[in-house]
Amino acid sequence: MKLVALFDDFLKETVNLNKTRIDLLEASFPALKSFVRESDWKPKVRTFVEQGSWAHETIIRPVDGGEFDADLLVMVDPADGWTAAEYVENLGRVFSGSKTYEDKTKTWNYCVTITYAGDRKIDLAPCVVGRRWDGSMEVCNRKGGFELSAPVDYTAWMKERNTYSGGNSFRKVTRLMKYLRDVKTTFTCPSVLLTTLLGNQIHWFDKDTDAFADVPTTLQTVVGRLDDWLRMHPNRPSVTNPKLSSEDFSPLFGSDDQYSNFRTVIARYRKWIDEAHAMEGRQESIAAWQKVFGEEFGKASVIKVAADAAADGLAKVRGLLSSTAAHLNELVDVVKNYGISVLPLDFCRPPHIRQPTWRQAPNLATVLVTAEWRERRASTGRAIRAGDVLRPHGGLHFKTFDTDGRPIPPAFEVQWRITNTGAVAMAKGAGRGGFYPENSSHGRWETLDFRGVHLAEAFVVRRSDDVLVGVSKPFYVVIE
Repeated sequence: MKLVALFDDFLKETVNLNKTRIDLLEASFPALKSFVRESDWKPKVRTFVEQGSWAHETIIRPVDGGEFDADLLVMVDPADGWTAAEYVENLGRVFSGSKTYEDKTKTWNYCVTITYAGDRKIDLAPCVVGRRWDGSMEVCNRKGGFELSAPVDYTAWMKERNTYSGGNSFRKVTRLMKYLRDVKTTFTCPSVLLTTLLGNQIHWFDKDTDAFADVPTTLQTVVGRLDDWLRMHPNRPSVTNPKLSSEDFSPLFGSDDQYSNFRTVIARYRKWIDEAHAMEGRQESIAAWQKVFGEEFGKASVIKVAADAAADGLAKVRGLLSSTAAHLNELVDVVKNYGISVLPLDFCRPPHIRQPTWRQAPNLATVLVTAEWRERRASTGRAIRAGDVLRPHGGLHFKTFDTDGRPIPPAFEVQWRITNTGAVAMAKGAGRGGFYPENSSHGRWETLDFRGVHLAEAFVVRRSDDVLVGVSKPFYVVIE
């Protein structure tokens, strides 16, 4: 299923940069622009141009909750005699010499970064206009000189692709793929390379076609086409800037191994996306999309379904419980369908249960209980979890450990409170509820006899003074 509404929710609640942060980012720009214009920085400022994810509207929320960044080009006329390094270094000097920005400034090869503590970063990059020819644009590399660039044209190209896809779906798919990259960390691909690869899969003749009907369909189409393209290129191909033929983005792939991994991972995600798209049943489809994007996708819907199921299960349980613990047999079926979490909190305290009589330590430790299903005379078996539904055959061997998984030392004894519930056990006078010593290999063996939901609890008593020092949570045993 496509689950278009859940994709909208996922983008809004998890992927997109939230409005508060967008407002903070936009509020920072006027002050930075005014500061540069009013400073003694030599180049004449023409204008400021947003670049990268901010300009493309593909910026996403940091998956680790950390800082987000935006790029701002400072478009300037050439300064006589200046090298590329001087544009960057002198802009850094202006900011670091300011009381307002001195603690926020760091100068890199191409830009000056202003960092607002724990929140956002803005990169200001000088871009020299008209140095080579009228209208030429060059970014400044402190280490390598002037480099031709086409930031305005590239942004226009990206927006054109978004028009072809319709419904803003190319931007949304780009955000989804950037989120997938960051949250799964299964591949590396810088944003400008990833955006170009995705954009290259959309053409003018795609406009208004079914292949781009909505976000999940656009995702399937674009990732499928990208996978097809990668399959045709087992070795790293060139990826030309669509608006600057002399610029090749392919070195951004990194090593040949990183490119090979990218091909492998995109093929895997294509398969998962196709499976999720074709999946029938809402919950099954949510699970399939969660395989792609993680558990945040459709989370609210999953929680609501679980809550509704729990409420339904609890209502059914209430109708099957007896104040005497002779619960109706159908209780087992409800627990089988909904899990032990539907049992009320007081279920583990039926009226026939006996209370411990040992003196208690001020702070009781919590101990862990494990169980193995075994034949009566077997020395090993298979691990059983609390709430697993078992047939009335064989038995369980219980053992207890401290919270670090170590056995209880010999200076302590373990007493087991074994409590049966249900109509069958109560009718036979087998409700029990008392305390029993270990009877088998440093543990307790109990046969599986009566249909119902039963309990095993461990009580750790210090031998030297007969003081209770540790207790386990109830281990629920469900017999059908």
